[in-house]
Amino acid sequence: MKDIIIRDAQAADAGSIARLLLLAMREIVSAFIHDQNEAKALAFLNYFTALPANQYSYENCLVAEHKGRVIAVVNVYNGAYLPHLRRPIAEYINQQLHLPFTPEDESEVGEWYIDTLGVDPNYQGQGLGSTLLKTLIDRYVVRQKGTLGLLVDMENSRARRLYLNLGFEVKKEKPLMGKMMEHLQLNS
Repeated sequence: MKDIIIRDAQAADAGSIARLLLLAMREIVSAFIHDQNEAKALAFLNYFTALPANQYSYENCLVAEHKGRVIAVVNVYNGAYLPHLRRPIAEYINQQLHLPFTPEDESEVGEWYIDTLGVDPNYQGQGLGSTLLKTLIDRYVVRQKGTLGLLVDMENSRARRLYLNLGFEVKKEKPLMGKMMEHLQLNS
């Protein structure tokens, strides 16, 4: 696809980021807030994507922009920082929603963790996900000689195939919000 700009996200992108992240993680956000209402799930993500220093912050996102519009996003952060980045979310869910919040740790120390990848449905199937992932591979694996990690739903064969084709390897199975996932990594 022509005229695509891949860049670090900015605070002004928060609304677009929230909408795109929700495409990929609606089930998880619904479990977090104990509510299936899409508007409430989007409001939750809108709140956190606009704030610094949390798991879903714009600070931890790379976006694909086409003609001034954010059409894809990938949320990535240092896996060792998950407890710190998740703390504001846990506090919000506990204190504002008065709900328990005890998700499993999804990332590993020693990896840059790809939390969520979302592509606007009008642009899916055009290689944007691959482009964002290749950008992360270049940034974290090639240049920094680090490790990228992610969880993939074992039932999502399309995403799994994409990751494996890019060189990720299955390391182990891991639960997330009660669902068994595969933990994949790619190292230099």
